[in-house]
Order: sequence, then structure tokens, then C-alpha cells
Amino acid sequence: MTIHPEPTRRPVPVATFATEESVYGIILVAGMIVVTGLHEASAWSTFWVVDLTVLVFWAAHVYAGTLARYGASEDGVEGFREAFRDALGHSFGLLAAALIPSVILLLGATQVFSDEIATWLALWSGVVVLGVLGYLAFARRTPSIPRRLLGAVATAMFGVAMIALKALVH
Repeated sequence: MTIHPEPTRRPVPVATFATEESVYGIILVAGMIVVTGLHEASAWSTFWVVDLTVLVFWAAHVYAGTLARYGASEDGVEGFREAFRDALGHSFGLLAAALIPSVILLLGATQVFSDEIATWLALWSGVVVLGVLGYLAFARRTPSIPRRLLGAVATAMFGVAMIALKALVH
């Protein structure tokens, strides 16, 4: 009789948010904020452009994931419902990535912050979230705090690159 070890389960926040979709989503959101900044859009306008773009990318990701999974599995044929459900779960990070910057943009739209401050805060929030995601991803693989911090900085640099792009544009 073979005894299989209990599968390792990641904590829910890590499993849900520290995904390639989350990282890609945050970079997408930052890029859209930079692009709308080219037109000096209001925080309200930026909010809608960012969120509608994320929704379109998310729908395309779910569709592509469903197609890729449909009919293919290790034990035979995966049905459409299962493929769709798996793709939905796998794509959640793309939607979640827009949450914090969107809330900040809404605060700008309601004049809690000026449009310019809301835009910059939304961009910097992306850097922070990328850093946290990088840290969590490295925490799954190494107990070394310096390596975790290096992973956080490396991941956050994608957000810093977007901020540099915005600064260059202005």
C-alpha cells in the first residue's frame, strides 16, 4: 500500500492573487493609466477606460482558456462546463488586479483627490501590489527573506517602468 503525502495547499491569498494573470493585469492597468494620461483624461474617464479594457482582456482570457482546456485533460476529455469553470478560476487575478487602482481612480472621480493625484496614486499602488505579489511568489519557494525581497523588488520594477514611461510622456 502506497501512502501519498497530503498535498501542499497554498494560503488562499497567495493561490488567488499571486498568479501570472494578476501580474499581467496590474501591468495592463498601469499601461492603460499611462495611455489615458497622454490625453490628460479625468480620473473618471481613466477609470472607465481601465475597467472596460480589463473586462475585455479578462473575457478574452476566459474564452482562450476555455478553448485550450475544452476536450483536453489527462484522463480523457474535459467537458465545456469544466473547461469554462477552470478558465474562470484561473483568470480571476486579471480582474482582481484592477480593484485597488480602480478604487483610487474612483476617489479621484469623486474629488477626494485631484485627478492628477488619483492617477499617480493608482500607478504607485500597482508598484506596491506587484512588490507584494513578487514577495508572495518567492515566499512559496524560499524561506530566505533576502531572496523574497529581491523577488519583490524585481516584480515591482515592472510598475516602476510604467511610471517612468508616464514621466517621460509628460
